[in-house]
Amino acid sequence: QVRLEESGGGLVQPGESLRLSCAASGSDFRFYSMAWYRQAPGKQREWVATVTTDSTSDYTDSVRGRFFITRDNTKNTVCLQMSSLKPEDTAVYYCNQRRAVGIPPISTDYWGQGTQVTVSS
Repeated sequence: QVRLEESGGGLVQPGESLRLSCAASGSDFRFYSMAWYRQAPGKQREWVATVTTDSTSDYTDSVRGRFFITRDNTKNTVCLQMSSLKPEDTAVYYCNQRRAVGIPPISTDYWGQGTQVTVSS
């Protein structure tokens, strides 16, 4: 049974930093792409960052240069280091695990429970 446990959310002031962590269990972690999504009140869930199985990373434009995603396959964890936080970064952040198998590929997604990040003065 795949389980994703998130930690690190909290309340910070604008300009400060925060580190989110996601611990995965119940899967062969190294074969899954990992990502972070977020959902602000009244908004749809949006993609934030991805790190692939070969450690290639990508980011949505609004966080590029401020957020950095990393993975540790020996610890089955993915982290999101957030800096220069802005009020518009306030959202529930979700850890996502995805793997596509077969031809045509079938994708399976797993989600964490979410952790609240609030950026306010």
